[in-house]
Amino acid sequence: MLTSTEVRSATAGGGADRHRPLVRGLGFVVALGVLACAVALSLAVGAKQIDLGTVWHALGHDDGSDDAFIVRELRLPRTVLGVLVGLALGLAGAVIQGLTRNPLGDPGLLGLETGASAAVVVAIAILGVSTPAGYVWFALAGTAASAVVVHTLGSLGRAASPERMVLAGAAVSAALTAFIGAVLLIDGQAFDRYRFWAVGSLAGRPMTIVWEVGPFAVVGALLALGLGSSLNALALGEETGRALGVRVGTVRAVAALAVTLTSGAATAIAGPIGFVGLAVPHAARLVTGPDNRWVLAYSAVLAPGLVLLADVIGRVVVAPSELEAGIVTALIGAPVLIALCRRRTVAL
Repeated sequence: MLTSTEVRSATAGGGADRHRPLVRGLGFVVALGVLACAVALSLAVGAKQIDLGTVWHALGHDDGSDDAFIVRELRLPRTVLGVLVGLALGLAGAVIQGLTRNPLGDPGLLGLETGASAAVVVAIAILGVSTPAGYVWFALAGTAASAVVVHTLGSLGRAASPERMVLAGAAVSAALTAFIGAVLLIDGQAFDRYRFWAVGSLAGRPMTIVWEVGPFAVVGALLALGLGSSLNALALGEETGRALGVRVGTVRAVAALAVTLTSGAATAIAGPIGFVGLAVPHAARLVTGPDNRWVLAYSAVLAPGLVLLADVIGRVVVAPSELEAGIVTALIGAPVLIALCRRRTVAL
């Protein structure tokens, strides 16, 4: 039977010197610094630039000034939600890739976000739901249903491959997108409410969403972060994982719950924001190697930074108008997807 030391060695990749703990630790500190800079930029940069000293003062004292209103009422909720959405999407992508051994694993590419969107459309058009707190239950159900359908379609005929899973996700997304379009064409009022949510933006969301939807994302994130060692054992094969004491069925169930909670909550908050879950885990592996414990930890820090930076770029690139964060992340993630498709062997 393999020992835990052998498991760590087997899952750490071939470059022991390159991926030594010191490098991982220093890299994690740098990642935290990047996140801190992204938070500062998110609070300071926009249609009106506010210096960091004023931002800091406004966070602690509401003096009734315009700057204090902008920081406290507009940018602080946007920043907190950006961190929450990024955390959820980054961990969802890392868990999907680690569990399925699919380098193209991403909530958007596999149709999970479209499933959440379709369920939210039903909630808006048929049930009259109009708040993210109401959306979240439908988003969770839509995410779970899409995951089941995509996995079933991708596994038909022979063993599932990354390409087959992505194709299944594309097929499900196409069908659900057609359904969404049909519903919105019939119901103009639903379209008006849906279009402000579906662009993948952090703008215009109040801080109350953090308390209403945030717990779902936090619980999902905690479940995801606890899966690292089990995913490392399963990376050696299911039989080896069982020999090491891993309950494969339980791990899969917990992973599915974690992905459903994180993806559903993120989509309910900000609408579909794609490619974050695809790009961030691969960026993390450049430093950590394939050790899922570190990949999950890095993803939890890097993904919020990416979402916040995308949001900041969207504010300034077409000022005084704004470009939605979902569009910016797509521009960043599309080249990553192309590169992964061209490079078939990806270390997981």
